[in-house]
Amino acid sequence: MPFAAVLHAEWIKIRSLRSLLGALAAILVATAPLAALASADAEDADPLFSVFFGISFGQVAAIAFGTTAVSSEFRDGALRLTLAAVPDRGRWFAAKATAIALPALAVGLLTGFVTFLAGRVTLGTSAPGWGEGVRGAVGCGLHLTLMALFAAGLAAVLRSGVATLSVLIPFLLIVSFVVGDLSGGAADFLPDRAGQVALHSRWDGALGPWSGLAVTALWAAAALAAGGWSVRRRDA
Repeated sequence: MPFAAVLHAEWIKIRSLRSLLGALAAILVATAPLAALASADAEDADPLFSVFFGISFGQVAAIAFGTTAVSSEFRDGALRLTLAAVPDRGRWFAAKATAIALPALAVGLLTGFVTFLAGRVTLGTSAPGWGEGVRGAVGCGLHLTLMALFAAGLAAVLRSGVATLSVLIPFLLIVSFVVGDLSGGAADFLPDRAGQVALHSRWDGALGPWSGLAVTALWAAAALAAGGWSVRRRDA
């Protein structure tokens, strides 16, 4: 089966599952309003991150989307039916990852620009400029997409949505908020922290906006590689 046909089939799966559509909607709902609320009381020296503060919650929705999109294949023998139609496991997993990345990127970019505009309205003259804001909006979209793919790869390895979310949600909420304040240390190279450098006006760590996103991309690529290996080597 051609890759385009496999991709179309995977997209049909995503748009037909309400839980996945709900997770995509939650990315916007969790990010933009919270960012506007946080920026309303902002008195710090980083107006850009004040605008994008809600990304900490939006990325939880992104990993829920990536996790559920993959883990649904491991329930009730769904993967066996899928592989009967697409015997090439590598092609199927590539199509699954693409079907996750495209809507996540679209919603992530929408979230980024809505959040930036909401922040500009709230902060007024203290809001970040357009150049910095557009960079933040694009970084927001890319970061959310990479986190969804990171979760998808891990879900393919663990074969369980519950197990994947049990690992990633405490990781994001505990490591990011507790360990993450150690700027300039090893915590800067964790996937959620690295990608969020693009959402700061200034950063004292070793990474810049795009190098930070590159680190998150490496985490996502490693997770997808492990997930692809697991799909190819383990029984359906």
